[in-house]
Amino acid sequence: MIPGARPRLSLLRICEMNLGFFGLQFSFGLQQANMSPIYRTLGASEAMLPLLWLAGPMTGLIVQPLVGAMSDRTGGRLGRRTPYFLAGAVICSLCLLAMPYSPSLWVAASLLWLLDAGNNVTMEPYRAYVADRLPPGQRATGFLTQSAFTGLAQTLSYLAPSLLAATIDRELLDANGIPAIVRVAFAIGAVLSLSTVAWSLLRVPELPLSEPERAAIAAKPLALRPLVREIGAALRTMPEPMRRLVPSMFCQWFAMFVYWQFATDALARSLFGTTDPATPAYRAAVLATQQLGALYNAIAFVAALGLIPIVHRFGAAWVHLACLAASGCAMLLIPHTNSLAATAPLMLGLGLGWAGMMGNPYAILVEAIPPDRTGVYVGLFNILIVIPMLIETVAMPLIYKSLLASDPRNALVLAGFLMLAGAGATLLVAGPRKPHRGTQEFQADLPPPPRDSN
Repeated sequence: MIPGARPRLSLLRICEMNLGFFGLQFSFGLQQANMSPIYRTLGASEAMLPLLWLAGPMTGLIVQPLVGAMSDRTGGRLGRRTPYFLAGAVICSLCLLAMPYSPSLWVAASLLWLLDAGNNVTMEPYRAYVADRLPPGQRATGFLTQSAFTGLAQTLSYLAPSLLAATIDRELLDANGIPAIVRVAFAIGAVLSLSTVAWSLLRVPELPLSEPERAAIAAKPLALRPLVREIGAALRTMPEPMRRLVPSMFCQWFAMFVYWQFATDALARSLFGTTDPATPAYRAAVLATQQLGALYNAIAFVAALGLIPIVHRFGAAWVHLACLAASGCAMLLIPHTNSLAATAPLMLGLGLGWAGMMGNPYAILVEAIPPDRTGVYVGLFNILIVIPMLIETVAMPLIYKSLLASDPRNALVLAGFLMLAGAGATLLVAGPRKPHRGTQEFQADLPPPPRDSN
C-alpha cells in the first residue's frame, strides 16, 4: 500500500473500525439513563439537575478542540489518534467502576466531570480517525455506521438495568440508595469501554503517515500556545457549511439535553403519579424511561444503516431535516400520553432524530474541511454541541419555575418545539436534492473489496 493512501474498506471492516465507538457510546448511554436518577437519589432537586449535568458541555468545550488539535500534531509510534483513544478509554473505565459507589452528591458530580473528560479525550480523535482512514466516497458510510453503533450501544446500556433485574432484585439497594442493578450495569460499561477500543485498533490500525505528513507534523510544536493559536485560526476560517449549521445544532442539542435531564421525572408524573425519588414507583419510572430509551436507540441503530442509501440519494441535510422533524413531533406528544403502550410508538420519532444527529452533521462537515486539519475542526465542531448544552444548564434553572411551572412535562414540550426549529434551520445547509455520488460508486460500498488493506 502506498503510504498516505486511503484504500476502500469493506462494510464489515468499517464496522470493526467503529466498534470502539460502541464502547464509548455505551458509557454515554449509562450517563444519559442513570445520572439524573442517581443525582435525585443522592438528594438533588429537579431544578438542580441541569447544573449537575454541567460536566459534559464544559469538558467538551475545553477538551475536544484541544485534543483534536493535539492529535493533528501527534506522530509517534502508536499513531496520531491511538494514544488518545487508549488514554480516554482507561479514564472512562475507572470512573464507570467508581460512579455507583458515590457516597454523596458532590462525589457523583465530581466523578461525572472525570468521566466526561475521558469520553471527550476519545471522542473527537475517533471521529478524525474515521475521516483519516476512509476515502472521501466512504466517509458518509463511516459516520452513519458510527451512528448505528451509537444506537446499538445506547440500546443495550439503557436496557442493561432492566435485563439485570431478571436475576437481581431491582429493590436491592446499596448503602447510598443506588440500586445494585445500576452498579453492575456500570461495571459492564467499564469493561466494554476499554475492550472495544482495543479491538478496533488491533483490527483496523491507523494508516502509516507519508513522509510529507511526517514532515508537516514535525514542523508543528506540540505545545499549548501554538495549539491555542491554531484553534483560534481555525475558528476565524471556519468553513461556510459549518457556520450555517450553527442554528440547527443549537436547537437540536439544547432540546436533546433537556430530554435526557427531565424524561424520567416527566414520565414519573404522567405514567406513575409520583415525584418522590425514594419510592418504588419512581424506580419503576426509571426502568420505564430506560426501556423507552433502549427502544429509541434500537430504532436509531436500524435507521442509521437504512439512512445510508437515502443520504446518498438526497443528501445529508435533507435527510437530517426530516429526522429532526420526526423527533420534535415525538417530544411534543410524550408528555400527553398516559400509558407505556401509548408512549412506546413515539420512540420511532426520537430514534430517527438521534440517528440523524449522530451521523448527518459530520457527513456534511468532513466534505468542507482540509484533511490535514480534520482533528482540530472536528474538535471545534463539538463547540456547536456543547455551547447549547451550557446555555441550557444555565437557562433551565432560571425558567423552570417561572415559565415551565416546575413541571418536567413542560420541559419536554419546550424540547419538542426546539427540535422542530432545528429542523427548519437545517434548510440553511440544504442544497438541491441530488445524489452525493453516482449509484455505481455507492454500490461499491456494499460488497467487500477483493483484498482488504490489512
